[in-house]
Amino acid sequence: MLNADPRVMAYFPDILDREQSDLLAARIRKGLADREFGLWALEVPGIADFVGFAGLSVATFEAHFTPCVEIGWRLAFDHWGKGYASEAASAALAYAFGSLGLQEVVSFSTSANRRSIAVMQRIGMTRSPEDDFSYPTLPAEHRFRPHVLYRVKRSDWTDLKRR
Repeated sequence: MLNADPRVMAYFPDILDREQSDLLAARIRKGLADREFGLWALEVPGIADFVGFAGLSVATFEAHFTPCVEIGWRLAFDHWGKGYASEAASAALAYAFGSLGLQEVVSFSTSANRRSIAVMQRIGMTRSPEDDFSYPTLPAEHRFRPHVLYRVKRSDWTDLKRR
């Protein structure tokens, strides 16, 4: 199970048991039903019916950059390093800036999560250190509380696609 794999969840406070994972899936379905966007289940035809999820969501906490639309992803360990996260995230950005007409999308992660940060950079997002923040729902002493914030504006993304 994706959310119970300690490798996949290494930069989250905890792994999720089946009940918690089912609740997350229900929240994802509700988000898709309530908005024109959400997190999509990812499949790789001919390889696997489900490799994880990626897409857009709304941050549910208050910070200096909220309200915002966030792009995120989570892939099963066996499918890491194959470009699926970058491909799915790029498709989500195309949808965000095309169909949805959003002006900006953000992404954030604990500062230790180098793999996710690499995806953010590959899809054209940039970081300003003054935007970094402490994740507000984690205790002050939690090792994953320091987070980096990456952004991409529609105009910058459009310029990158033209190159």
